[in-house]
Amino acid sequence: MDPDDLEPRKKTVEPKNLEPMSVEELQSYIAELEAEIRRARSAITGKEGWRAGAEALFRK
Repeated sequence: MDPDDLEPRKKTVEPKNLEPMSVEELQSYIAELEAEIRRARSAITGKEGWRAGAEALFRK
């Protein structure tokens, strides 16, 4: 069992109200979201690397 499975799942985040935001605020918000996406993709890559290493170890 993966230790991550033992942690409680986070609730989904409510969508932000974009209507009152200016163009500059929206661009900044998009930049923040893109940075978070890159961070999540990096975490996925790292976890896949660990998994591949473990699978290679146990195949021997």
